[in-house]
Amino acid sequence: MRAHSSATTRTPIAVRGTALACLGVAAFSLTFPSTHWALSGFGAWSAVTVRAVLATAVAGVFLVAGRARVPDRAHWAGLAVVACGVVVGFPLLTTLALRTTDTSHAAVVVGALPLCTAVLAALRTGARPSRTFWAAAVAGAAVVTAFTLGESGGAPTAGDGYLFGALLVCAAGYVEGGRLAAVLPGWQVVGWALVGTLPLTLPAMVVSLSLEPVRLTGESVGGLVWVSVVSQFLGLLVWYRGMAAIGVTRASQLQLAQPVLTLVWSAALLGERLGAATLPAALGVLVCVAVTQRSGAGRPAAPESAPEHEAHGGRAVAASMAEGMASRTTSGT
Repeated sequence: MRAHSSATTRTPIAVRGTALACLGVAAFSLTFPSTHWALSGFGAWSAVTVRAVLATAVAGVFLVAGRARVPDRAHWAGLAVVACGVVVGFPLLTTLALRTTDTSHAAVVVGALPLCTAVLAALRTGARPSRTFWAAAVAGAAVVTAFTLGESGGAPTAGDGYLFGALLVCAAGYVEGGRLAAVLPGWQVVGWALVGTLPLTLPAMVVSLSLEPVRLTGESVGGLVWVSVVSQFLGLLVWYRGMAAIGVTRASQLQLAQPVLTLVWSAALLGERLGAATLPAALGVLVCVAVTQRSGAGRPAAPESAPEHEAHGGRAVAASMAEGMASRTTSGT
């Protein structure tokens, strides 16, 4: 009787968690098209800094409403890495790339973010992944490299350089965020990282808006609001809640659809014509990511405890450090 009751209780939680995770994936898949719209009326630096400041305002409301405690001093170095990678680095580099690169091209390249994150996580934790893991990671990197070289005529473009840089800094931010998520709810990790950058992003926004031309249209404002409020914070909030309910590994499988969704939005909303190699390359990357997720990143040399904690009104169990780092693939930021 107890077993039946327990199973009955877990079922709606799993359904709700899956729905929340899917909402997060859908939100992230629109990040690149929305950035493209934002760039139609804002300069690259203005778009990035306004995005960060607006997201910080939303995060601040949630932190105050949730009575979140200021993190211990020992956590701020890690939060700085998260901020540099997720709050500043990834948005800036991808925005600069999208000035000259199609969103469909960017979606394929950034689709390798889970691979990059898993590799950095393995190096960070001292884990020993299986040979299958490393083979899939190398194959995924080869697919992305071949795609970028084929699309650019044999030499990577400046946009490709920005995208590869975005992969590295964002993966570093995710890895450090995975470590911090063992002691802080994930939404607070993002929230405090945003708040910590405000002394930099606020004056940078003022300077950028004074130097770059601004053309306010429904498209540019709508795109900027989406990446600021949804991609940068609310999408992460529902994504972390979903992961807390169904587990990091199951949630990460749902995010395999994100690059393909972005390709659909690129064609449907922006009218981009997909090159002959775009969809095969995207599917190739997805297969490699799926293999790394299923093969696992191995156990860390010195595993850390992952205590339970309260996460915005719901009970969230932090995944183990190795699993959290290897599987936390929130590329939509």
